[in-house]
Amino acid sequence: MERAIMALALLLATLAASAVASPVNKSCVTGSAGASVSIGYGGAGASAGAGVSLGADCPRAEEIVRAAVEQAVAADPRMAASLLRLHFHDCFVNGCDGSVLLDDKPFFVGEKTAGPNINSLRGFEVIDAIKAELEQECPETVSCADVLAIAARDSVVASGGPSWEVETGRKDSRTASLQAANSNLPAPTSGVATLVQKFTNVGLTAKDMVALSGAHTIGKARCTTFSARLTSVGESAKDTGFLQSLQQLCAGSAGSALAHLDLATPATFDNQYYINLLSGDGLLPSDQALAAPSGSGAEDVAALVADYAFDAALFFDDFAASMLRMGRLSPAGGRDAGEVRRNCRVVN
Repeated sequence: MERAIMALALLLATLAASAVASPVNKSCVTGSAGASVSIGYGGAGASAGAGVSLGADCPRAEEIVRAAVEQAVAADPRMAASLLRLHFHDCFVNGCDGSVLLDDKPFFVGEKTAGPNINSLRGFEVIDAIKAELEQECPETVSCADVLAIAARDSVVASGGPSWEVETGRKDSRTASLQAANSNLPAPTSGVATLVQKFTNVGLTAKDMVALSGAHTIGKARCTTFSARLTSVGESAKDTGFLQSLQQLCAGSAGSALAHLDLATPATFDNQYYINLLSGDGLLPSDQALAAPSGSGAEDVAALVADYAFDAALFFDDFAASMLRMGRLSPAGGRDAGEVRRNCRVVN
């Protein structure tokens, strides 16, 4: 706890010194947006394609994905968060196997209608377009699961965040699990203990949880996902104005209105998300809980939030490392099980 308090004190001092210069704090950023992060391949358990390169099999694959992602994000900045989220929702359900992309068919139920996914996940058309171009360039070579992993990285970079070398070689599943999608994915109302358990269940750590939560520095959420925050107005003087603005946004929208996850720099991948949490301006209940958790290990979580708020370079490094670890989550049958789909929506 002392570590968190000291970091918070330093951050607040920096904020005070820079308040006149800019309404949005960037003074505590010690890293640079878009910095390339070099990460080793060691340290993970089950590895989905760790260290495998597309190499001579499809040398233009990453170029094709990058160009498509950049075009999509330029047309709709929110698409960066959507593509990043697709990779997350894929990996947390039986490993990174492209199962989240499968459509429902007669006698086949996919994951798109799961509670955390329905009317929420988007970007499928972007993945379809990328896959179609890849199939023309190098048929049945780049899996849909790998497309998701590469597109997630490129979405972060397109938004000003760090880069890392994506490990490829995943195969696409022939099955999906609606039940696992409903049970494995963290809810926006989850407390810290639940969040840590969800990540532990798939082989990730509390540190991974805090770092990957930083993806909420971009994107939007519907009022229905943070309605619990709206009832807490008046509980904390520091966030009353923020919560009242959300009440005004959501009033009369039947929960369909969208709010930026990071109101300060909504389309920029930076560490502002953590700064917001320290100010009481986290949008989702599960986000704000990270800054003032209770229970076993809570102090470590709060300390990490303060560390990332003060040091963007540290956040970028840890985020990239955690993305690699998440990308190594393998299906039960191992990384060689499955196929390379020709169409990401259906099995071959």
